[in-house]
Amino acid sequence: MNVRSWPAVVFCGLAILVAPMALVAGEGFVGEAEGRLGELAEKFTGLATAMAGEHQTYRPGEGIRSTSEVLLHIASANYFIARGFGTNPPEGLDVRGLQDSTTDAAEIRSALEKSFAHLKGAISKLSADEADSAMKMFGQDTTKRGAVSMFLNHHSEHLGQLIAYARVNGVTPPWSE
Repeated sequence: MNVRSWPAVVFCGLAILVAPMALVAGEGFVGEAEGRLGELAEKFTGLATAMAGEHQTYRPGEGIRSTSEVLLHIASANYFIARGFGTNPPEGLDVRGLQDSTTDAAEIRSALEKSFAHLKGAISKLSADEADSAMKMFGQDTTKRGAVSMFLNHHSEHLGQLIAYARVNGVTPPWSE
């Protein structure tokens, strides 16, 4: 290695070591949760658009949620989870009936966008200390941090479900085109 390449090697080495620490230190728990939530929101709304039309009513079998039902289940879950953090759903919104409210892709996308913004607002209010405070989720003792982990897992499982629905119907998820 020649002398001129040393600065580049040192810079790259430091960047590899420091960048992950800067992300964690600068973002913290709330920032990390908001970042992952943003990724999920983008993917769910992208699938809502990509699977418009007859794909919204696709269901792989009797008794299994359709595409629109899964997408609206996620929107409903966002409001439910935000309530657990002390942020109630908008006045007049039927959270329980949301899952069966429409098969229109534009309406579903709008419902998803509103619900993810609502949940992000609830999460952004959490402090680091409050994240470790106790709460119940689905009858289980956990912390607010644990609840965030649970819903991120829940959402990721349904994202996988919808990716399978898309692929079976010949639809390529927008982020993998």
